[in-house]
This record gives sequence, C-alpha cells and structure tokens, in this order.
Amino acid sequence: MRIDNSFEVPLPPDEAWKVLLDIERIAPCMPGAELTEIVDARTYRGKVSVRLGPVALAFAGEVRFEDIDDQDRKARAVAQGKDSKGRGGANANVDFHLEPAGLGSKVLVATDLNLSGSIAQYGRASGMIQGVATALIGQFAENLRMQLENEENAKGGAVQPIASAAQPISGFALIFQGLWNVILRLFGGAPGKN
Repeated sequence: MRIDNSFEVPLPPDEAWKVLLDIERIAPCMPGAELTEIVDARTYRGKVSVRLGPVALAFAGEVRFEDIDDQDRKARAVAQGKDSKGRGGANANVDFHLEPAGLGSKVLVATDLNLSGSIAQYGRASGMIQGVATALIGQFAENLRMQLENEENAKGGAVQPIASAAQPISGFALIFQGLWNVILRLFGGAPGKN
C-alpha cells in the first residue's frame, strides 16, 4: 500500500536536509519511537510502540538508507520490523525529498508499506492507515518544530519540554483522525480545507 505525506520544516532546504539526516537528533521527535542502536552511518535499529485500543503493538526493526542524494536533497530508506509478540511484521520503502517552501522547506514522503501476519488485517483499511500515518507525521513535524525552537531558545535560556517519544502512540486519537479523514474523502471534502 502506498502512503503519501508531507510536512514543513522552518529551516531553509540546506539546513533542513542536514537536520533530517541526523537520525540521533530527530529520532526523539517520532511518536512512540526509540533509537536503540547505530549500526553504521546508514543503518539504525530501534523500536516503535503503538496502542490501538486494547491491542499494543511493539515493533523492533532496522532502517537502512539505500540512497542519499545530497545535491537534489532526496533519499531512499528501507525499513523492516517484527511485532515483539510474533503477530507479524512490516516492511517499507520510504522515499523523501525536500523542496523550498516560503521561508522554510517542505518534505515530501512516499511510503510503500507491506504488512504481514495477523497485523496485515489493518492493511485492509488503507484509508485508515493513511489517516494514522498523516497524524503521526503531523506529530513528528510538531515535535521537530518544538525541538528546533528549543535549540534556538536555549541560547536565551528558555526551553519547552517535548513529549517523550518512547511512550506508546495513542491509537484512539489516531484512529479517530483516520476515520475522520476517510469520511471527509467519501463526502468530497479534504482534511484542513473548508
């Protein structure tokens, strides 16, 4: 299943590109994620926890950058993970690139996601998964924005806390957002537009 998302970073493209490739720096911004090991300059291991109602999914896996094009600000990463309770796994090819946007940068993300095992049943509701992915990207972008602000404010002594990324993602809010996005698409509306 293909999932397309985008978000903005309040930095010019050259600076935004450096930040996005600094995995140790941005990993704490991803809700429910924890970086556990740096294998080499392009390979990382970690965990992602998601709670969907009574079901808690915890994936352990690896992300490897297969291609990084600094000149065109494009990259491709391959991710794979398995649920800790043996209910299945997820594999994804993720392509992203940056474009100038106003005073900052827009990051466009295209994900080809494959689910296996009993968790593949979630793949049947691809509209819901798209909504959940959109909500996660939104939370990531907000956490990254706060982190960048904190770094700027740290020079002046004012720092705001960023939500702990290692906490499991609340599936209720994400599912509600996903359902709302599906409803809007069914009735011809688009999220965020009047």
